[in-house]
Parts: sequence; C-alpha cells; structure tokens
Amino acid sequence: MSAILKPGDSFLYMKVGVHANESLEDIIRRKRAEIEEAGVSFWGYGGNSCHPLTAVQPFVREETDKGVTVRLLMQEIVSHHYAQGEASEFSVDGKSYQAIPKGIRVLGSRYALVLKTLDAINFAVSLGQTRVGIGNCAGRTGAAYIRGHVDKACLVYDPAVGPKDGDATIQLGLAADLAAPYAVILR
Repeated sequence: MSAILKPGDSFLYMKVGVHANESLEDIIRRKRAEIEEAGVSFWGYGGNSCHPLTAVQPFVREETDKGVTVRLLMQEIVSHHYAQGEASEFSVDGKSYQAIPKGIRVLGSRYALVLKTLDAINFAVSLGQTRVGIGNCAGRTGAAYIRGHVDKACLVYDPAVGPKDGDATIQLGLAADLAAPYAVILR
C-alpha cells in the first residue's frame, strides 16, 4: 500500500468506464498512444466536481508547491456514458483557447486532465481514509463526499481519519502522472 499512497499524499480520484461509446480498454490504448506521440494526453471528463480552474489547478499547484506529487488514481466502474462530440480547442484560463495538440482526441467531455503517464495498478483503499483537499467540502472524508453521484474528487490520503463502519474499500486500477497545466476547459 505504501508504494502508491503515504499519509499526506494528495491525489485526484476518478471513477472511469465506458465513455463516449468507447470501452475503457480502447480509451487506455488510445491515451497511451497519444502520450507516446504527443508527450501528453487529455483525459476527458465532465460534471460539476473538479472544475479545472476552481479545483484541479489550484489544488495541484498548492500541493506541488509543498513538494507533493499529485497523481490521478482511477477506479473502474460499470458506465453507460454515450455523449457525442469531439473537442477541437482547449483553454488553461477559460478565456483564451488554442487548438488541441496534434495526435490527441478528446470525446464527449467538457474538461480534461493533462496526463504524461498512464499505468495499470492494483491498489485497494478506503475513501474513509481520505479527506477532501479543496473547496466548500475541504476536510470532509472522501467516503462522505463521494456518496451518491459524485465521481471525482481532489483528495488527501489521511489514514488517521478512518475508515468508519460502512466505508467500503475500493479497488484502484489506473494511475497517471499529471503534466502542467494539470486540467483544461474544452470546446
């Protein structure tokens, strides 16, 4: 366990599965090819949690300034995401946009995390041993925050906070190192 997370480590947590009619296996294969060709990949996502400008970028910058490496850790789930569309531009600040780099495709997403690696892992953790690292819910356990429809979060591993009875252990199957600017807005 300590090889993946040590007390105080910060990470982005995300549930992943079928996305834009593409299987997770196909997405992983495509994203690894993009990293090989372009040096990075954009891992698309949507929803209201983990906005690039108000959550991901400030969280990763703050933790990086402390000397902490923030990784994306992903849990595979059964998913039925069938959104259409392909982004052609991205923005770091929500104001100025530029073309998505050649060789990178982002399907059915409003935002994207910028990845420089994508590796299979086999790691179990209780979200009751994490706490939210930024925003209105900062300090709340990851287990309490993720309940329901929330599928991603900026978390800090803190085994001292739990787990409590009923906090399920989840299996993480993918990890990625982030590259600056960490997260972008798409259109």
